[in-house]
Amino acid sequence: MRPGWRQARMINIGEAIREELERQERSVTWFAAKLGCDRQAVYRIFKKCSIDSHLLLRISIVLHHNFFTELSQAAERGTH
Repeated sequence: MRPGWRQARMINIGEAIREELERQERSVTWFAAKLGCDRQAVYRIFKKCSIDSHLLLRISIVLHHNFFTELSQAAERGTH
């Protein structure tokens, strides 16, 4: 780990996903269908502070939004 990594203020990824979905004015039902899961699974995603990278990739593709960039930028801000 790089120095300062533990002090990095990471984004809440579940909250970021929820905010992006709302920004795009998409429904939870639409999102669940695109991910191939039920609405309860989507609400569980919204509560996550961390997430599997494969799932995050799928979400990024569905929403056409690179959440990996957000995470990387948050990590960089926390190490300076």
